[in-house]
Amino acid sequence: MKVSFGMGAPARVPWIAFVAPEMAVSKGFYPVYLYYKELGTLILAYGVSETAEYGKSWPAEIMNSAQTISAYFDADVPRYGNSFVFRSYKVKPSEKESEVYYFKDDESSASEKDLGTELTTILEYYKKIIGSPGLVATEVSQGLFYMEKQLEDFLIQNWGNTELGKRFDLIVEDGELKSQQYKTDIGPIDILAKEKQSDGYVVIELKKNQTSDDTVGQLARYMGWVQQHLRARKVIGVIIAGYPDKRLEYAVKMLPNSEMFIYEVDFKLNRYPGKSSQSP
Repeated sequence: MKVSFGMGAPARVPWIAFVAPEMAVSKGFYPVYLYYKELGTLILAYGVSETAEYGKSWPAEIMNSAQTISAYFDADVPRYGNSFVFRSYKVKPSEKESEVYYFKDDESSASEKDLGTELTTILEYYKKIIGSPGLVATEVSQGLFYMEKQLEDFLIQNWGNTELGKRFDLIVEDGELKSQQYKTDIGPIDILAKEKQSDGYVVIELKKNQTSDDTVGQLARYMGWVQQHLRARKVIGVIIAGYPDKRLEYAVKMLPNSEMFIYEVDFKLNRYPGKSSQSP
């Protein structure tokens, strides 16, 4: 167990981490308590080190389904924004300075026994997966997770070479691209495009730092906005994700006119022809 409450000055986010012997807080993945004092919230997280990558991370089942801390707060946070929420508790001080009360997201109270049980659950899971072949290699899969931040730009720049580009056109007005981060009064759409053969629209959402339910709900909201405000007779919804996800798959089946795509990255190294492979 490693602890930090600040050195010289109180930490903005005090933490208590439970780290496997072969890892370090600065290089590893581990269960961690994070107290976001300004937000009055204690997070028990699937922690991911911020300083250096360990080489492996939490299994894909966690990365696909758990919400990142930044997504949970819907804001940038001082520390551990890319770690994943296991449990969260609202912290409220009592009249006695030595006591605090904890509340779950549904506002029901959480006892010390509840906290202990949930800590034991994540610790047992952590012990079980250490050394497991199910761990995600950061060089590829964790890399895909972080690359989703760049995927939007890639799609726009390579639109004509994608499956979507064969069916839809990007929206350009007065020489200015409008499709990317299309502005609405309920938030920006990742990409909005128009059908080539009709006046229909396609709303494209990338599954980034959010849960499957959040992604589907967001897509449905934007589809409704486009239908009402752009007076579209037809609106198609598309979700693009880095991994197959059963939750998304089932939800998309029940969301009219919606589709899901899984993107793949093909990374190769080719020897430069002008450089000899022989040792000098």
